[in-house]
Amino acid sequence: RWNPKMKPYIYGRKNLIHIVDVRETVRGLLRAKKYLSQVAAHNGLVLFVGTKRQAGDTIERESLRCRMPFVSERWLGGTLTNFRTIRSRLGRLEELETLRNGEEIANYSKKMQSALTREYRKMYRNLNGMRTMERLPECLVVIDPGKEKNAIREATKLGITTVALIDTDCDPDLVDLPIPGNDDGIRSIELIVSQLADAVLSGSANATTMNPDLTRDGATGGGNSNGSNSNGSTGDGEVSADTEDAAASSEAAGS
Repeated sequence: RWNPKMKPYIYGRKNLIHIVDVRETVRGLLRAKKYLSQVAAHNGLVLFVGTKRQAGDTIERESLRCRMPFVSERWLGGTLTNFRTIRSRLGRLEELETLRNGEEIANYSKKMQSALTREYRKMYRNLNGMRTMERLPECLVVIDPGKEKNAIREATKLGITTVALIDTDCDPDLVDLPIPGNDDGIRSIELIVSQLADAVLSGSANATTMNPDLTRDGATGGGNSNGSNSNGSTGDGEVSADTEDAAASSEAAGS
């Protein structure tokens, strides 16, 4: 099943399978990399989100590499819109970790120790990737907005920019910076996410203390800042990717 809104990003169809236009993948990737680099250069936070089986390991690995928070297991409702509660739960996670690593745990009954261990493991699985996120992020990087619709909804409500790898069955209007490509293949996810992480690292290397004033097409100043969608032409989408970008996008476009 394909979404008709993806028609501008589709090259053709073969054996009932819609094929993404690799040029559109490159354009989307370049826009996203430019924007993420600018966010990181202004000390902004990028939250990587990918809870589907194919994406989890890559999201965790690349987020750690570029030192950004991530969600790779389960998106908890209110992660963004009720962030104060999430921070309090992170505090509880720290308490449990301290308790488990100390001698005081021996004073508890076996039943209580077991209950505390279960609580710790559950919280660690769901919250560990956000330990360093002490404020709301400037941007979400999402794998498959259909799967992560709750994360997209919360980000949109708060005016947080969304970057997403979207397949032919997705609605590109739901995100600010779509990257058309295969969001089901492990290899394609690895290629795209690693490129985005590289952009964050590049921006972080030139980080300043300035407050970000960014538009969603990667330009600076005077732009869209109210969470509205900006999938239209941005003027920076020329297919001028280097060999690495083109190779990554070509691999990711097969869907």
